[in-house]
Amino acid sequence: MLEGIFPVIPTLFTDRNALDLDAQRRVIRFALNAGAHGLVFPGVASEYSHLSLPEREQLLALVAVEAAGRVPLVGGASATTAAEVIAAGSIAMKHGIRHLMIMAPVGLGSDAAAHRAFFQQVASGLPGAEIILQNAPVPTGAGLDPQAIIAIAAGIPAITYIKEETLPSGPAITVIREARIPSLQGVFGGGGARYIIDELDRGACGAMPAVELTDLHVALWRSYAAGDQVQARRLYRLSLPLLVAQAIYRMRLTKHVLAKRGIADARHVRATLPAMDAFAQRDVDTMLADLLAEFPAEK
Repeated sequence: MLEGIFPVIPTLFTDRNALDLDAQRRVIRFALNAGAHGLVFPGVASEYSHLSLPEREQLLALVAVEAAGRVPLVGGASATTAAEVIAAGSIAMKHGIRHLMIMAPVGLGSDAAAHRAFFQQVASGLPGAEIILQNAPVPTGAGLDPQAIIAIAAGIPAITYIKEETLPSGPAITVIREARIPSLQGVFGGGGARYIIDELDRGACGAMPAVELTDLHVALWRSYAAGDQVQARRLYRLSLPLLVAQAIYRMRLTKHVLAKRGIADARHVRATLPAMDAFAQRDVDTMLADLLAEFPAEK
């Protein structure tokens, strides 16, 4: 069973918009050294929709080599059409990755029957894959209600996990788990781990946040698993100011924090995101100082 903290590895670019493979390796190694229970690539936080299929393949191969079988890998295969999903998923499976995270596409709206047909086509085209159905809110994903998710997953045994990140995520996780779908092994929380304690209280099997706070999130998971709610909530409160900023600046914030922590200085993004001006950077750096007091930057 997959469980624990599965950070989404970002895509690192040079200032000239090329893949920065050295920076990519440093971030993957940071996540592994921080104790990540698994790795996810590419996800929304990886700017997957801005990567070509050859770039996906090159980066998936790099992730697989760096992980070297130490932790489970989740290959992101989200795309607009089932054919594109199958193409992306086939690349991941070629590198030994059988767990594939696939978003319920926004283009299908709230039509549960259409989504079910979509995932049936994907499952048929990717035999042997285990699908993690990602339910992201509009406009990123379809933002399906729990009953729709249950209707889709109950009829497709290849769907073995859900990543639930509509808001509020907690009640949706409760409803999905209470449905007791035979093929469903667990429900992950999303939303950057901004609601991780509530999600874990409701039986979530883990979280898939962005990578820059992996050491903190792993420490939080370990404290929670050991029954130390006081420490888990203290770490949660330490994470929240940065995660609030991350909700706005997304990958810009992730890459800024990775640079400030001495992990990888590659801040270029391809996605269209708000710029972090000098005031925003100072605010984030002030918040980051509290984190660095407990989780020092890498040397």
